[in-house]
Amino acid sequence: MARKLNTLLVLLLVFSCLPFVFPLSLNYPAVFNFGDSNSDTGGLVAGKGFRLGLPYGKTFFNSASGRFCDGRLIIDFLMDDMNLSFLNPILDSVGAPDFQNGCNFATGGATIRPANAAAQSPFSFNVQVAQFIRFKARALEFLSKDTELEGYLPTEEIFSQALYMFDVGQNDLDGAFYSKSEDEVIALIPTLLSALAYGIENLYPQGARNFWIHNMGPLGCLPRIINPYRKDSSKLDQFGCVASHNRAVNYFNMKLHDLCINLRQELPEANVTYVDIYSIKINLIANYSQYGFEQPIAACCGYGGPPLNFDSRIACGVTKSLNSSTVTANPCDNPAVYVNWDGNHYTEAANLFVFQQILSGNYSDPPPPANQTSFLAGLEVKSS
Repeated sequence: MARKLNTLLVLLLVFSCLPFVFPLSLNYPAVFNFGDSNSDTGGLVAGKGFRLGLPYGKTFFNSASGRFCDGRLIIDFLMDDMNLSFLNPILDSVGAPDFQNGCNFATGGATIRPANAAAQSPFSFNVQVAQFIRFKARALEFLSKDTELEGYLPTEEIFSQALYMFDVGQNDLDGAFYSKSEDEVIALIPTLLSALAYGIENLYPQGARNFWIHNMGPLGCLPRIINPYRKDSSKLDQFGCVASHNRAVNYFNMKLHDLCINLRQELPEANVTYVDIYSIKINLIANYSQYGFEQPIAACCGYGGPPLNFDSRIACGVTKSLNSSTVTANPCDNPAVYVNWDGNHYTEAANLFVFQQILSGNYSDPPPPANQTSFLAGLEVKSS
């Protein structure tokens, strides 16, 4: 008995000195997602008739799924991990979609700032929030009249217990760089974050309590962004990414982190989690071969060959005449070894990597709660 107690004391001492990694345990009855093409599961296709056919969707769905990817997105892996069905877009009502597990308000091209007439998506963040508020009101109205609809619509309890996810802002910075200097883009960021905060604050009175906020990935590492600068090494960093864009992204992320801290103070019942997507993706690009990838930057589906395999004149899957020749932007043979899918978005393999890193708990603030006592309680120490 004394020997068993001594062993336990040694284990306690050893484990108290080790850097624990406590993986995230995600368990929500529903997810309501807001954002752009990084998490769009068919909203732009349904809402605007945007054409997005094969090879998009080829890896997992074997057909076009409305996703800007060869397969699944981070949001899909999240839903699967919680044993929930994939999120239906709020804009797609064909096929009697099931919204009991939440719904997706994200659309490709969406911005934080209100969309203008030239925007790819009219469904900017403020519109998405307004859509959610109406959706909730209508769902509860229908449920009050027919309880059998609980199999298709979320209840008030589900709304309050759900996870509210946000991944938006990339298109704002991307678009701003077309007409503004780096300093001017950075000066725009406080306005963007004020609009983001306003939307989140409007969701809080609706019962939203669990907020999961992704920061912005390395915009400057997308082939489409790199392409105009590819022959000017002074514009590129050590990874071959456009330095100015990533500097702006890092400033955005720093201020977004500050915003998350402020939201915790302003919304006393809210659980606000900041997720460092940038660090995960830049680590993948910098150390791609360690994770089984072969191409960190080049697009899998594109035209032009190395080093970027991207040509702004021809999109993934499109056939057209260029320089008096008919060419097609075909997908690569094995998307699983590419980080980038089409010059703008990540492959399913990269999305899976990102999700696995999120689950590790190393990229969340606040980090997952540590409970060394419960961990040690599960250890069985055998006496000899």
